[in-house]
Amino acid sequence: MKIDLTDTTAGEINKALVQGRRAIGTPAVGMVLTLVIVTDEENAYDALRAANDASREHPSRTLVVIKRVSRTPRDRTTSRLDAEVRVGADAGTGETVVLRLYGEVSDHADSVVLPLLLPDAPVVVWWPVNAPLDPAKDPLGALAQRRVTDTYAAEQPVRELSARAAAYTPGDTDLSWTRITPWRSMLAAALDQVTCEVRGVEVEGEEFNPSCELLAMWLADRLDVPVRRSSSSGPGLTAVRMETTCGPIVLDRADGSLATLSIEGQPARAVALKRRETAELIAEELRRLDPDDTYASALRYGVERLTTAPESSKAPEQESAAAAPDTVAEAAKAPAKKAAAKTAKKAPARKAAAK
Repeated sequence: MKIDLTDTTAGEINKALVQGRRAIGTPAVGMVLTLVIVTDEENAYDALRAANDASREHPSRTLVVIKRVSRTPRDRTTSRLDAEVRVGADAGTGETVVLRLYGEVSDHADSVVLPLLLPDAPVVVWWPVNAPLDPAKDPLGALAQRRVTDTYAAEQPVRELSARAAAYTPGDTDLSWTRITPWRSMLAAALDQVTCEVRGVEVEGEEFNPSCELLAMWLADRLDVPVRRSSSSGPGLTAVRMETTCGPIVLDRADGSLATLSIEGQPARAVALKRRETAELIAEELRRLDPDDTYASALRYGVERLTTAPESSKAPEQESAAAAPDTVAEAAKAPAKKAAAKTAKKAPARKAAAK
């Protein structure tokens, strides 16, 4: 069921929610939290679809805040709030309100959202794109117990990690961190199977993928060993190689879905390590609303402390092998050159004998 409201107020929106619940016979007591999505018109559809899929696990009231850009001077002075209320099958297992803010009211989005929050329920704010540098000081972020950003959507993801570390507040988290949860679980399980000391680690992945940096910082922070960051063509994270006193431990995922775990002295095993959709990532973040101390510790380790592998480096064996064909070719040409020289020297003597 959908109810469209034009030039409305928060009170009218609450009345529409009650009307919609009565029409479909669904009470509001089953919702466990309020999810506020701050996005633009271009990314609103994908974000709302992911939130609806996640609501099957976490029934919630979803508030989508879209700040419309005023194109004319007259629109900048006209404040208006339009809303679209969705309940029932159109809103997953919860209820959804799409808020479009025009004019000066867009600068006071927190005043619009506050009356629509579920009473005595936690609040989570998610910025799919264009997240503030300090989410906790944002007016909407100040209303939430949990603030979710995504540095992968930033123009410069690696620099964004440094800004996140400087402005970190308990309750902040990042979907780039959520993406590496299966990797962290698999690597921890692999280290539990051996009694070796880790001496060095290499993390390989796409060049501008912040998940690779976060995984490298987590390993360096937890293992207290040097970690090298190398680039590949992707997709995403492709490999983690750990040098231990018992031999190498390698987790390699070349195709983005199936990985191979190799431990010295054990047969190689294929493990499922597929890239997850946004709905799965949001559902995981909504399972816990307390501060993520592990993420904070890894983030504060610092991207600048990681070492970067050179883009192209050849081993001495490869260089000698590459030079070998030229050497053989030159050696093969040498007798021919000598023979040609002898023929040139004999030519005048033959001419003299002929005369």
